[in-house]
Amino acid sequence: MRHLAIIAAATAALSLSTAAQAATYRLGTLEVVDPWSRPAAANGNGGGFLTIVNRGAAADTLVAVETAAARKTEVHRTSTAGGVMKMERQDAGVAIPAGKQVAFAPGGYHVMFLGLTKATKLGDKVPATLVFKSGAKLKVEFQVAAGAPGAAGAKAPAADARHHH
Repeated sequence: MRHLAIIAAATAALSLSTAAQAATYRLGTLEVVDPWSRPAAANGNGGGFLTIVNRGAAADTLVAVETAAARKTEVHRTSTAGGVMKMERQDAGVAIPAGKQVAFAPGGYHVMFLGLTKATKLGDKVPATLVFKSGAKLKVEFQVAAGAPGAAGAKAPAADARHHH
């Protein structure tokens, strides 16, 4: 019985630590959940992942991401067609429909940090500002992690050090 109590306490502590890692940022009806990035080398490229929730009655569009941590940022989408994977810059932005959410995750939408000004390592935070068509500007921090901070034990696919644009 005591063994079960110890297991239950350990499980509860793990759940609390996982929840503590999850970050949420809000501005008006827009909410950003769990922004994260993988470790990357200085002058290299990094990827940013997050979920954007639009709790409003009107659609909005993510049109840019600004940061001093990289020479340039772009919003991309990775897709696979006919067995061929391709990555496309989303020049028109990414629509966030009213009452919906859009996930930026490995293999789909993501933010590219091009030409990082310094190396990012586990535990670092990359400050950025998400810019929306509505004029909203939401400041967030991308937590540098091996996988999504809010997903218990989740591991993202290994970063490809040769990933360049």
